[in-house]
Amino acid sequence: MKNNKYRTVLFLALIFGLAGQSCTGLLDEPLENKFIAENTDYTQFQNMDLLLYGAYNELYSLQWESFPLISVRGDDVNAGGDQVPLTETDNFQYNRNFWMYNSTWLNLYSDLLFWHGAMEEIQKYQDAGASEADTRQYIAEIKVLRAYELMHLARLWGAVLIPNSSEPSHLFNVPLSDFDAVMQHISEQMDEAIPDLPGVHPNQRTKVKGGVTRYTALAVKALANLEMKNYQAVVNATDEIISSGLFSLEPDYYELFKIPGKLNDENILELQYSDFGQASGTNTRYLWDFFGPSNWTPAVSGAGGGWGFWEPSLKYVKFMLDRNEQERLSTSVLFTPEGIAEVQADPNYATLPNWVTNSSADGDVFNDHPRYNFLSGKHYLPSTQLTPGRFTYGENKNFTCIRYAEILLIHAEALVSGASGGVISADEAVNEVRNRAGLGNLSGVNLEAVLEEKFAEFGMEWGIRYYDLIRHEQTDALNYGGRVYEPEADKYLPYPLEQQDILPQIKNAANNN
Repeated sequence: MKNNKYRTVLFLALIFGLAGQSCTGLLDEPLENKFIAENTDYTQFQNMDLLLYGAYNELYSLQWESFPLISVRGDDVNAGGDQVPLTETDNFQYNRNFWMYNSTWLNLYSDLLFWHGAMEEIQKYQDAGASEADTRQYIAEIKVLRAYELMHLARLWGAVLIPNSSEPSHLFNVPLSDFDAVMQHISEQMDEAIPDLPGVHPNQRTKVKGGVTRYTALAVKALANLEMKNYQAVVNATDEIISSGLFSLEPDYYELFKIPGKLNDENILELQYSDFGQASGTNTRYLWDFFGPSNWTPAVSGAGGGWGFWEPSLKYVKFMLDRNEQERLSTSVLFTPEGIAEVQADPNYATLPNWVTNSSADGDVFNDHPRYNFLSGKHYLPSTQLTPGRFTYGENKNFTCIRYAEILLIHAEALVSGASGGVISADEAVNEVRNRAGLGNLSGVNLEAVLEEKFAEFGMEWGIRYYDLIRHEQTDALNYGGRVYEPEADKYLPYPLEQQDILPQIKNAANNN
């Protein structure tokens, strides 16, 4: 039987009758699971904007379970708590019945179908006489959102279906495309989108502040080509981003992941949320509870905690201590007393720097809990930065997806992997990131140095560490803490069992593995 999720109309906003409605606040209202009125007047061009706002809202509505599944398998992070199937996934023991696999699959494909529907409707406005420049830009923006999530689908499952229509039933007839074919498709889609996008920083956008620009598309293109090991294409794309002069590293690494980091000059793509500076009423938020402390003493009395299901690895902590990484470690990892004791149980770390404490720079205190010894500081918002009157963990915090630091380091990665040219050298790119962290310059950097710098910079972020190790076949690093990684068997997740029952291509592929 066809899954109910696929039966639902996933993709369009009800725009009939909204012609006179102000666009203010439309990003607060999910524009999904509604039917387009059959008598839509496509000459009401102002309504086209609602489709664009709805497309961004779909991105910002990323369900909480998708991120941990994308990110849990690296040696930088462990699944905390008693969620056994997620812990097993972290240990490369995959269960195709695990609800999170199917939910993430549906979450991402629902977004892709929604975005195809939005693009189809925008094209109808153009056919009715709307500005070609506007419609082409809107479609280009949505192509970038689509490409970004399609990349995550392929990173999780390898061979996936590339939708080409908003109609869910068409997926029955779409062949599986292997990983490289998906990445090539993404790169080509970005080539189509780039000419139609504004050449500004996302925070310079007006209609959608922080929205997609030419440089977002170039970043997604660079990441796709990195996965294909097409290193020259990576340098060509990162060159343009670097040469633009629009992006710079936030000097304060700690605040980059807090309220001051919202729409920062370092951010190229971020999920945006807000409580609109009000003590109560409408808000939009990511479910930060997943990462939050289950036992803490916040500086602001009454501030809520979380579930404690996301834990930086002891391996990552020791790696950072070995590098004397005060700024990035104290930002990335929140210590509990038991966590500090666990580190000190190793005689090599019996004496720790005095800045390793169970308090944050903002005075929040993290107490012991059975689910974890450490917490992710990148997914933490100090209680002192909550809007007065708001108490939900992490409320008003954005979720960064692509940062300029990643552009610098994949630029260096491509150069040391065989690409030529580059507006800056690999040394310059790596040292720019190191200097922000208070570290000295390196000279003659090689691949190992670049990957170590990425490990330090991107711990707990979007599975970057895992995909780096896979790409460069350095998976021995994943054999830690009792884990055993098998390169052929463990690279991708098994297709969700529920999808095997629905889609014959998935079932056939699963049976052949």
